[in-house]
Amino acid sequence: MKSVVPARIHLIAFVQLLLGTMALADDPTPARLSQPPPALQVLAPGEVEPTGWLRDWALAAAQGTTGHLDERAATFAKGWSGEDFEALGATAHGTGWPLEQCAYWFDGLVRLGYTLHDPVLIAKAKGRLDPVVDGVLKGGASFIYWMPREALNDSFNSWAHAQMGRALIAYYRASGDKRVLDALVKVYRDFPLPDLPVEFIDVCGAINLDPMLETYWLSGDAQILANARTLLSRPSFRQAVAEWGKGNVKAGHGVTFHEFQRVPALAYAISGDRRMLAATVGTIDWDERMNMLPMGVESAEEYSAGIGSFRYVETCNVAAGAWTDHWMLRLTGEASYGDRMENIFFNAAPAPIARDFQTLCYYQSPNRFSETLPLEEAQDPSARQSNKFTPVGHSVLCCAGNINRILPNYIDHMWMGTPDHGLAATLYGPSRVHTKVKGNVDITIDCKTNYPFEEQLEFVVSPARPTKFPLYLRVPAWCTAPSIEVEGKVWSNSANDHGFIKISRRWKSGDHVRLRLPMAPKVMVARETPFPVIKYFRASDSRKLAQDEHINNPYASVSFGPLLFALPIPDENPNQVTPGARWKFALEGKAAQSANSIEVVRSPMPAHWSWELDAPVRLHVPAVAFDWQPTDLQPLPATSVTGGQETKIELVPYGCTKFRVSMFPVTPELMSSMAPK
Repeated sequence: MKSVVPARIHLIAFVQLLLGTMALADDPTPARLSQPPPALQVLAPGEVEPTGWLRDWALAAAQGTTGHLDERAATFAKGWSGEDFEALGATAHGTGWPLEQCAYWFDGLVRLGYTLHDPVLIAKAKGRLDPVVDGVLKGGASFIYWMPREALNDSFNSWAHAQMGRALIAYYRASGDKRVLDALVKVYRDFPLPDLPVEFIDVCGAINLDPMLETYWLSGDAQILANARTLLSRPSFRQAVAEWGKGNVKAGHGVTFHEFQRVPALAYAISGDRRMLAATVGTIDWDERMNMLPMGVESAEEYSAGIGSFRYVETCNVAAGAWTDHWMLRLTGEASYGDRMENIFFNAAPAPIARDFQTLCYYQSPNRFSETLPLEEAQDPSARQSNKFTPVGHSVLCCAGNINRILPNYIDHMWMGTPDHGLAATLYGPSRVHTKVKGNVDITIDCKTNYPFEEQLEFVVSPARPTKFPLYLRVPAWCTAPSIEVEGKVWSNSANDHGFIKISRRWKSGDHVRLRLPMAPKVMVARETPFPVIKYFRASDSRKLAQDEHINNPYASVSFGPLLFALPIPDENPNQVTPGARWKFALEGKAAQSANSIEVVRSPMPAHWSWELDAPVRLHVPAVAFDWQPTDLQPLPATSVTGGQETKIELVPYGCTKFRVSMFPVTPELMSSMAPK
């Protein structure tokens, strides 16, 4: 297996020079916006491999959409070829929308190929990315190598260029092919970075700062760094930093929001100016307060849409939101961003893809009752198709490309290197990491677990020779009493100020670490909010609900560890419910005493994992059955529910469902027993 240690050491040295040489565990500063800890270092695609249920899901992706998207639409068959072809949003010489959509797919394809060590996927990725590399090295002015540099004056082309840059960074890290890095360096030495807008509306190529900085860190080319720094002194960038840092954020397009919001944090990594980090944190805090849905991702019906059971999440935002959290975890070392990534991955990520990974949808929503509800009242025929699962999801193909990034991006970043030449378990699930640690020693760590469907994680540490290095384990914020054993002996469970437990010792092959993260049911009561009062929703006739400025419906949601739970509405397939399903329930007041009233039911993991409704962990929750007739304009009862027959309902993980209730009506007893969010 290829070693990426030289690239990692170069980055470590740079970060230490910039931010100081404090070890991750030794930073005494509790505030995340004061003196920052060193960054975590990414490993190459392929150094972390999925095992167990996670490998089952990755193989389904390889056999499904990720491995075969070019067979389903001309955009993916012809994108980045320089050819003219017929496709929605395509402009002359294959530019326009297909550049963005196809680059999304390339990024997921190349990562998954190397992650699975799949020669077929790798060959397919090489066959599409090598021509881009060759085109640049033979004289192309940008990754759109068949066009003059002026093509980048089109903001969409410049935006799409950044997505190709990310794909090429992944390709270089995985393959070690110096020609790929040479192409990246050639392009980003004098790439024309445009201004960063303050508002999140139109696409913008300022997001090229992401692969540009990666290229600098991998190459050490000073001209790239100088080029990147030109953005930092511009009035528009300084205005964005000032406004976002104060929380002055306006609702805008969800994908541009997630792509723009990380730019100041990236700039912080080359400036050390904490105001830039604060700007990104300001957008994250605003979005969580105004738009966060229970499955861990914010509403975005194209534009940010407030909080509600019939608010939608464009699938692109699942990928883009998790990528921002990845960068924040990497730049700050704060475990809370790992919590956010797990919340997205275990809940929002499985929902818009079929269990066999063959079809997908453009939108998901917390509640989905039938083939037509929500979106029953939509006037736009295209909108009514947004929840439908098809081989490409929607005629607008961005989500069909972007969905392929979600799974390998999670796997690739389950483990990261630390500046003190150790390893950090940053995201959990069954996995194997093979890399190098202090002293250039080869090491393999197997994480044996069914997490998040169980609480136990066992790490088997196998260095090539006995060696001392630090191992960091992330403690999720929802876990109040973790326990750790090292070789059968209790280890301190005290996490540092950034949420990691450090285990520093001399390791020998076969050493065991057992981590238990006890989970407890949690019920959250809150209220739906109106849509933002912006031109996009006022001008649209597709969502009458968006015109209601008085939405205040109460709801409750139930979680268990990192998992959101939902009442499953059984389905024949992702587009058809099973007739006769019962789902008209409100959560009862006893649910507030979750430790005593909610029963946790466990069963063995299935032999093959496909997010089935027969889940290995289920919750039995007190409820009342009542007559409830939701509509697009009244998705939840306006007040708490009285009367009804007491009962218990069985909930399963949200990610296992295609039709569901995850934001429930509530009884007055539940409302009064819990403080609203």
